[in-house]
Amino acid sequence: MTKHRRSAEALRLILVGLVCQAVVSCAAAVTPAAAAPPSAKMTPAEGKAAIGAIVREEIAAGKLPGAVIVVGVGDKVVLREAYGERAVLPNRSPATVDTIYDAASLTKVMATAVAIQQLVERGLIDLDKSAAAYWPAFAANGKADITVRQLLTHYAALPAGIPTRAWSGTEGALDAIVALRPLAPAGSRFVYSDVDFIVLGELVRRVSGQTLETYAAANIFRPLGMRDTGFQPPATLKNRIAPADIERGELRWGEVQDPIAFRMGGVAGHAGVFTTADDLTLFARMMASGGTKGGPAVLRPQSIATMIRPQSPPGGPALRGLGWDIDSPYSGFLAPSFSPRSFGHTGYTGTALWIDPDTQSFLIVLSNRLHPNGKGNILPMLRRIATVAGAMAGGTRQQVLSGVDVLEAEGFRQLEGRRIGLITNRSARDAKGRRTADVLYAAAGPKLVALFSPEHGLDAAREGKIASARDEATGLPVHSLYGETRRPTAAMLTGLDALVFDMQDVGTRYYTYATTMAYAMEAAAQYKLDFFVLDRPNPITGSTVQGPVLDADLVSFITYLPLPVRHGMTIGELARLFNEEKKLGAKLHVVKMRHYDRASWFDQTGFAWVAPSPNLRRLEQAVLYPGVAMVEAANVSVGRGTDTPFEVMGAPWIDGKALAQHLGGRAIAGVRFEATTFTPREWVFAGQPCQGVRIHLTDRNRLDSPLLGIELMSALQRLHSDRFAIDRTIGMLGSRESLAAIKAQVDPREIAPMWSTALDGFRVRRESSLLY
Repeated sequence: MTKHRRSAEALRLILVGLVCQAVVSCAAAVTPAAAAPPSAKMTPAEGKAAIGAIVREEIAAGKLPGAVIVVGVGDKVVLREAYGERAVLPNRSPATVDTIYDAASLTKVMATAVAIQQLVERGLIDLDKSAAAYWPAFAANGKADITVRQLLTHYAALPAGIPTRAWSGTEGALDAIVALRPLAPAGSRFVYSDVDFIVLGELVRRVSGQTLETYAAANIFRPLGMRDTGFQPPATLKNRIAPADIERGELRWGEVQDPIAFRMGGVAGHAGVFTTADDLTLFARMMASGGTKGGPAVLRPQSIATMIRPQSPPGGPALRGLGWDIDSPYSGFLAPSFSPRSFGHTGYTGTALWIDPDTQSFLIVLSNRLHPNGKGNILPMLRRIATVAGAMAGGTRQQVLSGVDVLEAEGFRQLEGRRIGLITNRSARDAKGRRTADVLYAAAGPKLVALFSPEHGLDAAREGKIASARDEATGLPVHSLYGETRRPTAAMLTGLDALVFDMQDVGTRYYTYATTMAYAMEAAAQYKLDFFVLDRPNPITGSTVQGPVLDADLVSFITYLPLPVRHGMTIGELARLFNEEKKLGAKLHVVKMRHYDRASWFDQTGFAWVAPSPNLRRLEQAVLYPGVAMVEAANVSVGRGTDTPFEVMGAPWIDGKALAQHLGGRAIAGVRFEATTFTPREWVFAGQPCQGVRIHLTDRNRLDSPLLGIELMSALQRLHSDRFAIDRTIGMLGSRESLAAIKAQVDPREIAPMWSTALDGFRVRRESSLLY
């Protein structure tokens, strides 16, 4: 092994982590308007033109020399095309559809995972047995408890790789693995690891009596008709093989690029297979159809169904099947363009396979993006191509799956056998529009025995104190947490094993549902109950942090911790922050969403808006709420008791025309104002005509809503300082420094920069709690 190749291996392991980070960063950088793929269906001709333009653009930008792309829908291949060149050195050679590519980590799913599942079918391997049951030496150094299933899902907590030094050959690699220690207890951590699949490849050899190379050829590739697929391609095929990068002045051509697999002789469970787009099409068709149609199959339909279902530990940070990626940082650029049941894998050399059983479609991308200088990058191209391929497959826009949807998809495994209480209201619904209460009540596995309701009650429609009652649909008791008590009592929790929280938050500091959750977490910790949060989108985006951070001594029922007005966190992330900063000690489990882009607004997630409280009836009102609600503790109406809450603001003593003129002259981005008169039916100034302004939202992406609140307060103070009870706003504004500045008639645009230091500090505080 050369020094150069050892350095390359170290760099490769670093880049594996960076790929994950790059995917997340790319997703976060998407503007809200482009956060979700288009839902319009594309014809094959339109898709072919769009993908061709994307690939040619990326080739021209130097991201790859060429590629072969295949899109299959149903029983048809609607796109099969080669682009650019297979080689630029030593001579230029065009890419052709029969070009043979180094599949890299596609080896894991094409060969190793299938081989393991075949041996499971034959009763020779048990997924839940220790790997050491088949390879005794593997148990050394704390690895005795690692199961075959954990290896297949990358939850074995083994290191990502092994150093490429001080050993050679397959036996040398295996000895190095025996010497490894896990990074954490088995099943407790997701670590995408090549070691996992090297171990699995060795299990295939020990159980079947054949090397992985021989076994895969006889039991997978030849039976499927994959004529040009296998390890260690013969020299006779060299002219069709796409070369890789240059090592020590020599072009790597026909040998595996992966340094560990190379040192093992070209055959390993994690890398080493070479393949073509046509061969991979045969494999993809088998997986897309579940092995029931479309040609030969080497797995039983039930085995395929098992492999592509979530098999990773409940609540883990990455959702994996048996070998397959379903939802993880590694698939964030592919999965959102297809249905929630889609799955696939990528390869370091520039390969990808994504399959959607719901539409019987698949996307194949084969490239040698490392040729010739090792600097290519196809991640942006993959994301763009996947969007088009999803549209070609049916144009189904990928809906975000909330926590309850993920719980359903995983068969309620996390709640199996538990007696649970659910803290909820009508805003908590699954993707089919069913109440979470009804979903959990009908679920097999958990037993829902009690409901808990927050402010506004189970129907999210009432004001004032709420009495405990009984739910008509389920007959379950409903314990009010906004009546005689705001915290679950011992009597309410008797007989429960866990509390589950599912409600739609609004992304604003002043809202009581998050505090209700925190109080329930305190009770769960006290009575040693598990606490589950079924996560939901931040409707006003989870990417924007704005406004003054609450003074620490102003925390109250409306704000549990010092937060900025727009905290940019989901309810599940808030739970993590509360648990950490308040040292609650809750046994917290956040059921993450799938396909969520934190830059998305609520109407870009696929969910229908269900009013989470009586006066947030439309998303536009929730967008304005952080600003307009800032003044409502004073002697003004913000439209409660009208048909347009938080879209109007006024009082009998306000000069509406003067206020509209003043605010219009401020040129506040994202809104415009007009003078109006309204009469609230209830709340402040009930039955009294109020003059004021109508606030029209014109561009939510440009609006700084907390600054809007400061502008409203400043305008009222300037125009009506003798009548405006500004001191009453402190609980919502949350900043004595800002209040003093408004009173001193400091320009609001000069007040906003005063928040920057505290906001920077909060961004650091929240970082470890973020999930997306």
